[in-house]
Amino acid sequence: MADIEVARTGRVQTIRFNRVNKKNAITRAMYQTMADALTEADANAQIGVSVLLGQPDVFTSGNDLVDFMAVATGAEHGGEVGEYLKAIATGSKPLIAAVDGLAVGVGCTTLLHCDLVYASPRAWMQTPFVDLGLVPEAASSLLAPRLMGHQWAFELLVLGERFDAERAARAGLVNELIRPDHLESHALAVADRLADKPPEALAISRQLLRGNRQEIVARLHEESEHFSQRLKSEEARNAFMTFMQKKAK
Repeated sequence: MADIEVARTGRVQTIRFNRVNKKNAITRAMYQTMADALTEADANAQIGVSVLLGQPDVFTSGNDLVDFMAVATGAEHGGEVGEYLKAIATGSKPLIAAVDGLAVGVGCTTLLHCDLVYASPRAWMQTPFVDLGLVPEAASSLLAPRLMGHQWAFELLVLGERFDAERAARAGLVNELIRPDHLESHALAVADRLADKPPEALAISRQLLRGNRQEIVARLHEESEHFSQRLKSEEARNAFMTFMQKKAK
């Protein structure tokens, strides 16, 4: 089975992480598949809403570290991540996430681009960027303070504190907590409701709420430059090696 499963029921497209044996860690190929699906949704009038889904007790652990290490050592380069980030930042169709279990790194910062986020009580979010010698990404340094306020955002993005589902809801990152066995059906029911609304009015209303995307795209580029430099830094390389050694024990 594919590591990312893309399907459509009616006017709702689902994008599901399906690499459970690796805690849904995202490879560049997976980023490309998601970027293509979101781009297709924008171009296809038959798709009204996209929904991001994981598996029971795991949304995604974030970036695949093998890919990360390849970039950090200068072995390979790829633009798939950038295509995905641009797609979630500039897409014209509503985006919903249903989070059960861990949402780490980009799995967490992706939620800042979603119009609605539903989570189970066992969900948790964390961004270990600074601990790995890196910086926030996905325009999270702009969006998180807007959504949560500086102190909540600093705690999430810089301190790297783990937010359980209730804390994430209090901070404004999650709309509503739904029991695990009802989580997906609830998110899909809401997606159906959105997809049934007059599409032009929906698109204009969403754009008014989201505001000017150019500022978000500019921050994406700024973060990306810092992120790329940090990946190749000795500080990040040492942090990754330490992390991998701890993981191997």
